[in-house]
Amino acid sequence: MAYYVHVDALYEAYLHAALILLEHNAPLDPGNPYLTSQTQIGFGTFGGPHLLSLVTEVATRALKAVWYQKWFVHRRLGLEAFGGLIHRMKNTVSPPSIPTEPYPINNEILNSQVLPRIFAAYNSYLLPQAFPEGSPTHPSYGAGHATVAGACVTILKAWFQEDTKIKDLFDPVMPDPADDTVLTTTGVPNASELTIGGELNKEAANVAIGRNLAGVHYRSDYKESVGLGEKIAIDILEEQKITYNEKSKFTITKFDGTSTTV
Repeated sequence: MAYYVHVDALYEAYLHAALILLEHNAPLDPGNPYLTSQTQIGFGTFGGPHLLSLVTEVATRALKAVWYQKWFVHRRLGLEAFGGLIHRMKNTVSPPSIPTEPYPINNEILNSQVLPRIFAAYNSYLLPQAFPEGSPTHPSYGAGHATVAGACVTILKAWFQEDTKIKDLFDPVMPDPADDTVLTTTGVPNASELTIGGELNKEAANVAIGRNLAGVHYRSDYKESVGLGEKIAIDILEEQKITYNEKSKFTITKFDGTSTTV
């Protein structure tokens, strides 16, 4: 996951999800105005092209919003830079010209059991990085991937009927931990209970946490940023609603478990 989020196009995972759900004719949200029509189908509005363009549009809106938060509001120190401060604090063999600085770092991390393990493996207290070039230099909060994940997944949850069972669309599979094959439905835990909404929530979490695993973001970056993306997506659905000729509504189960209708 850490490497995937190093090379992915930002909305790639959600575009794939949209294409898969469209290909398997996943049930649409009951508020889709063409759901019960006998003579028309959605296309430019409330059809496949509308969804695919909306997933990309919300991605760029989310990225602009989170970049504002990064640079104009929070400017939170990145993990790699924080690791550098810890290394300076823990390194007792500094040259005299570079004294160890008394940075205001909580003793909970300075005395953590993880630091000796890192030093034993790398001969350094610097935070190990999954990316060869190291962490991006932009501030840690908010997380771009997590914000886009929250936004795109919210659009998909609005578009499709979230409680639809995956097994009613296709047989779910998962990687076999033992080798490079896949497990079919009988080997997938709780396969009969998997739903569109649940799997979309997992997708957002996996992509966002992948950036955490890479050493780019704190867990709180992920947790708060998916909520920011969700809000952006709901705002876009609300602002565009007045431009549609059709009467429609979207019902969304939010990440906190509550529901909202646009």
